Amino acid sequence: MPLTLAAAPITHHAMNAEEQVVEKLVSSHRQFLRFLEHRLGGDRAQAEDVLQDAFVRSLSRSKDVDPETTVAWFYQVLRNALIDRARRLGTSQAVLDKLAHELGDEHQPSPDTREAICQCIGELASTLKPEYAQALTALEIQGQSVSEFATEQGITANNANVRVHRAREALKKQVKSACGTCAEHGCIDCTCQKR
Repeated sequence: MPLTLAAAPITHHAMNAEEQVVEKLVSSHRQFLRFLEHRLGGDRAQAEDVLQDAFVRSLSRSKDVDPETTVAWFYQVLRNALIDRARRLGTSQAVLDKLAHELGDEHQPSPDTREAICQCIGELASTLKPEYAQALTALEIQGQSVSEFATEQGITANNANVRVHRAREALKKQVKSACGTCAEHGCIDCTCQKR
């Protein structure tokens, strides 16, 4: 029997409330994306990330939502997600600013010492995962900023920061393993190259 206009509402009412909520969320996807994109300076990738996270988090609560207020409820979820994101970024930025300040105060080695260290470190960096070696080469040898590296790699600045952090930790383990006590003394008078 073909579906008539009169039968359409009955089919819609046959869905339970949770299914109606999910249907409204999915059908409003483009609206939600525009809402986020506008508030994230036109960054569609960031908007999609925030929207995806909000969808995932809210689906478990969809059974408690009134289908009639679904869209308004989800806009509030998105506003909260934007606030949480801003807080996380603010905290991350504060930590990065503190680290940059601490690193700026460190004593820089002489050019000869730096060259010796770079050779040793360069050899050890080549034993890391390719993406880690690439990150360290770009930042530590070529002097790129994290944002420049992120743009070059087509990843977010946060992902680049995580990659660089993991690369440095992996390199630190390699240096301790290869150089032993030499690493504890800042690689001055390094004997690793002779091994």
